[in-house]
Amino acid sequence: MPKKQFITDFSVGDDVSTLFLLGAATQGQARNGPFWKLELRDSSGSLEAKIWSPQSQMYTNLAAGDIVEVAGRVSMYRERLEVAVDRMRVLDETEKAGLDLALFMAACERPAAELMGELERLCKTTFTHGPWRKLLRLVFADPWVATHLPTAPAAKVMHHAYAGGLLEHTLGVAKLCMTFADLYPHLDRQALLAAALCHDLGKLWELSQGLATDYTGEGRLMGHIQQVLDFLGPLARKAGLEDHLAQHLKHLILSHHGQYEFGSPRLPATGEAFALHYADNLDAKINQAKAALCNIPDGESGWSAYVPGLDRALFKPLPTPGTVKKREKAADASGENENGDTARVPGQLSLLGGE
Repeated sequence: MPKKQFITDFSVGDDVSTLFLLGAATQGQARNGPFWKLELRDSSGSLEAKIWSPQSQMYTNLAAGDIVEVAGRVSMYRERLEVAVDRMRVLDETEKAGLDLALFMAACERPAAELMGELERLCKTTFTHGPWRKLLRLVFADPWVATHLPTAPAAKVMHHAYAGGLLEHTLGVAKLCMTFADLYPHLDRQALLAAALCHDLGKLWELSQGLATDYTGEGRLMGHIQQVLDFLGPLARKAGLEDHLAQHLKHLILSHHGQYEFGSPRLPATGEAFALHYADNLDAKINQAKAALCNIPDGESGWSAYVPGLDRALFKPLPTPGTVKKREKAADASGENENGDTARVPGQLSLLGGE
């Protein structure tokens, strides 16, 4: 069956009859018997669903990554929409092969090539120290990074949790850090940019790559901070990065969560570390706010549902009269440089092509 309904179109009382990606599937126990708690996904978002007993006992092996055909009805539970499933069927591999999987994955609004083109220009104007340039060349030329960064999410659920989200977040943090460096010229601009570009790269190993985002075994045991430090260590030595710069880079990455209770192994102890932490936090929070308010049409005002990651509901105010959304110029959006060249994908950046 074709994909004909999308999550953002649903309201209370709507009948559901379409395909979804299973983002998660867990079993629970209620008074009337076992049930399944599901996360349904498509390119427009995610939605919780439940299969109650006795029907739940028909399914013994549901797993994240399955494509399922669902029939049911939308209701409201704890201020959030969810689907009560009446019938469900898991598609086999032959059926999945004929689908456009982009219909089931939320994705960054901007193409990866555009983001990488902007990142390339930022690097070209910032890195003047040879070892920094060589380190970033080695980082982005790594086959795993080059292959997965364009499509990787930045998180499982919290922020930028969609294809291309990690690249978008990385660029956002880098641009904020450079703004901080403009405002506070005493900051080490090159060390700050290197840390901004690398701070979350460990998520390429912490999170699974593919239709369903989940933590890998190594990710659960180590976490993305330790994973990126393990990745960067040999490359920094190969690049000839001075010991004091390598040590500062490690501190920036170790402290970028800002607080022990947020999983930070160290508290920020340099000006650059504070800048990176607040840039990372700001970019994440603004993205969460945007996602929470996306269903309220432009020009209208209203409250979002409760946002667990922010521990509050959010309000979208009416805009100032005459406010016009700024959009990227065609040349910037296309990723063209001053010579008319199009942006390159990771692993092909001219910045990273040599010493």
